[in-house]
Amino acid sequence: MRGRARAPYPVPVLVIRADLVEEIVAHARRDHPDEACGVIAGPDDGSDRPHRFVPMLNAARSPTFYEFDSADLLALYKDMDARDEVPVVIYHSHTATEAYPSRTDISYASEPYAHYVLVSTREDAEANHTGHDLHSYRIVDGEVTEEEIQVVESYMFAHTGADDVPDHS
Repeated sequence: MRGRARAPYPVPVLVIRADLVEEIVAHARRDHPDEACGVIAGPDDGSDRPHRFVPMLNAARSPTFYEFDSADLLALYKDMDARDEVPVVIYHSHTATEAYPSRTDISYASEPYAHYVLVSTREDAEANHTGHDLHSYRIVDGEVTEEEIQVVESYMFAHTGADDVPDHS
């Protein structure tokens, strides 16, 4: 566990700004037919609120698999440490399947406090309440739990189930 002490796993809901959802979807469409991947960092203060969108290069350049470039990932973690941030969201796309973690995705999930967001760019993908085939999961010790996504314009009045201190972003 990095940074400050955190409560055992947070309430199973991802509260995320609409502009960040649009960034994820745009990145996935831009990189299609390859899988897109990236991170949304947030303050290391226990708020569990994603703020800074960081699109990453899929080093595998594959339509069926994503892999962060190890040098880019190291640089990102150093940058997050310098900014007192943590990876709140780790996202990637599926180009031919539903937005559900594959066995490989599950085996590579190493951040138990992160929300793992998947978006499907397949042609027949059904949109959910976000307007896209986009889902969020917690993956802890190989166990996958889907969680609600609450899309907000700002975090000022978003209910997270924890502390609920207004955030003016």
